Amino acid sequence: MIARFAIPFFLTMGLVVAPLLVWLICRLALPRKYRRWCFLACTLFIWGVMWYGTHPGFDELQVHHIEFASPDLPETFDGYRIVQFSDAHVGTLTGSRLSLLQSSIDSINTQQGDMIVFTGDMQNILPDELPPLTSYFQQLHAPDGVYAILGNHDYAVYQTGTDAEKASNCKKTVQSLRDMRFDLLLNEHRVIRRDSDSLVVAGMENWGNVERMPRLGDVGKTLAGVSDSAFVVLLQHDPSCWRDCILPQCKAQLTLSGHTHGGQFSLFGWAPVSLRYSEWGGTTYEGSRAIHVSTGIGSLIPFRLGMPREIVVITLRRIEK
Repeated sequence: MIARFAIPFFLTMGLVVAPLLVWLICRLALPRKYRRWCFLACTLFIWGVMWYGTHPGFDELQVHHIEFASPDLPETFDGYRIVQFSDAHVGTLTGSRLSLLQSSIDSINTQQGDMIVFTGDMQNILPDELPPLTSYFQQLHAPDGVYAILGNHDYAVYQTGTDAEKASNCKKTVQSLRDMRFDLLLNEHRVIRRDSDSLVVAGMENWGNVERMPRLGDVGKTLAGVSDSAFVVLLQHDPSCWRDCILPQCKAQLTLSGHTHGGQFSLFGWAPVSLRYSEWGGTTYEGSRAIHVSTGIGSLIPFRLGMPREIVVITLRRIEK
C-alpha cells in the first residue's frame, strides 16, 4: 500500500503538508510582522528543492569506477570488468523519462564490460510495466553475458489480490526479465571460463532483514557445488543479507547489491539512510571480502538530491598472497 501511493504521498507532503508546518512554526515562533515573509521564503525553498530533485537531480547519471583486488582471483581474470546497474524501477522511467532509460542503457554498453549484472528491482509494483520496455534492455550486450536477480519489488510484496494472482504476477515478472535476454539467477550460479581458469557469478533471490521483505535467498542452494577456493561474485539485492547470511555462510569474495538507492538524498556527504543500513552505498570491506552497494539508475519516487543515479564499473585485480 505504501509503495502504491508513494508518489501522491510525496507530492502531498512536499507541496502541502510541509508549507503548513512551516506556517504553524512561523506563527508560534515569530512576531507577526515576520511571519508572512518567513513562510513565503521557506515555502519557496521547499518547492525549489522539490523541483530540483525531481528534474536536474533525478536526471543526473554518474559512472563510478572501482577496483576490487583479491589473491583468489585467477590470473587470467586480472583486469576483468563487471558493469553493475540496479533498481531500474521502470514504471517511473516512462513518458518524458524514457530518454533517461535509453541514456542509461547506452552508458552501460559504452563501458565495454566483460559482464553486465543487474541487482534487482526492475519494476515498481506490477509486471505489466515491463513488456513495453523489453526492447530497451535487449540492447545490452557483453561477451560473457548479462545476468540479473530479483529485488523485493519484483515479487508480489506491494501487490493486492489473491495468492494465485500474486504467484501469476511473479511468473510474468520472471518471464519478462528473460524476454529482456537476462540470464536470471534464482538461487543459482554460472561459471565463466578463461582457458583452465574460472570465475563464478552467483545470484541469490531476495533476502531482507525486515519481516515483510521476501526471504527466498538461500546461500547454500546458490553456491551448491562451488569449491571454497573459487572466486565468486555474488549478486544479492538487499545488502543487509551480507552480514546476516553471506559472510557467515560462504566465502564469496565480492558481493554486489542495491536496494537502498542511497536514500536518494544526502547533505554534505551524510545520507539519512545510513541510520537504517550499515552498508547503503559504495564499497565496504570485511577483511579481504567486500560488498558494493549501487545507488541505482531509478527509483519509485522520481526524486534525488545529492545522490545521483549511477552505473558502476568494477575492475577485478589479482594480488599475490
